[in-house]
Formats: sequence, structure tokens, C-alpha cells
Amino acid sequence: MDKFLQVVQVFDKHAQAYQDRFMDTSLYHELLQAFVQAVGNPAARVLDAACGPGNMTHYLLQQQPEWDILGTDLSPNMLELARVNNPQATFMAYDLRRLYTLNQRFNGILCSFGLPYLDREAAVQFITDAAQMLEPAGVLYISTMENDYDHSGWETNSAGDKVFVHYHEAGYLESAMQKSGLTVTTLQRQDFPGKDGATLTDLILIAVKK
Repeated sequence: MDKFLQVVQVFDKHAQAYQDRFMDTSLYHELLQAFVQAVGNPAARVLDAACGPGNMTHYLLQQQPEWDILGTDLSPNMLELARVNNPQATFMAYDLRRLYTLNQRFNGILCSFGLPYLDREAAVQFITDAAQMLEPAGVLYISTMENDYDHSGWETNSAGDKVFVHYHEAGYLESAMQKSGLTVTTLQRQDFPGKDGATLTDLILIAVKK
């Protein structure tokens, strides 16, 4: 099976548990606020790609209630939760790797931890596609897990389900943004507690279309 679609199945199976753990987005509020300020427009159209239970959309709408937000995911259970959590937003099933076929334009695009489930080529392609979907002066926000790409591999969650996790490197992500006409305004790393006492490194990039 396609590794990405296998991940979708696992997230769909554990959607409620994921919401219980990650609905609180306070760890990222400072950076999300930087995204809100960079977008600026109080009537912006924003895409939340790989939206999960709508946790990031929920925070964004608390800051900008008039934003027109479209959330996309392939997990039916995640989308159901997202609609309950954000009745004023729109959610639809869409493959993170095919977003360019939406043929829509946005003032802001956010992808919170979707990239760990895309390989390097697909992650770079997502950035390229997102840049084309942004309006002039539009803003892209990406968060992922940083490590040497060679450390990517199968990992087992607490329920015993295996998913393939891709670690990404700031260098090629930033380069992809620059090649796509985006100027990186924020590059920040922060620790995140992993399982068995390990510490993961979250990487957050915010870039503006020239």
C-alpha cells in the first residue's frame, strides 16, 4: 500500500485520540500569530492543508473570525471532527499531494505537520505548488519534524500501528521556497517531547510570496 495512504488510515483510526492530544495548540501560538500578522488581511482566504481535527483552524478563527478557511484532509473521521470544531469553516477530502488541482488562490496556506508523511520530493513539490496557489504577498506556514532525512523510516505508535515518518532538513525546504519565489521570514526550531523520553525537534518556516 502507498505509505501515505497507510498513514491516513492510521490517523483515521485514532482521530479522537489525536484530537485529545493535539487540540491544544498553545505551544505554537507565537508562530501562528506571526502567520496571522503576516497575512494581515482580515478577510483573507486561507488553506489549512492536512487539517486533522481542525485544531489550527480553530486557533486562526479565534484570531480572525472573518477569515474564509478551507481545510483539507483525507481522513473522514478527522474531517468530521474538524467540522464540529469549526462550523464556520469549510472542510473537504483532498490529497495533500494533489492540492494544485484545486485551482484556487489563497492569501495564506498553512500545513501543520503534514510534511512528515511526504517524502523529500513530495515535500518540495508541495512547496512549489503552494507558492503557485498563493496570491501576491501571500504567506506560507509549514511545520515539520527536523532531522537528517536518512533517519526517516517506519515508526510504531502507542497503539502498535506502524507509519512511515519522513524527517526533513531546513536546507532543502528553505531552498525550495526561495526557488518558488518565496522569502523566508521565520525559521524557528523548538523541542517537542517524544515517546520514551526522547526529544524531537519541530521546525517551523514562514515565507512570503514576492
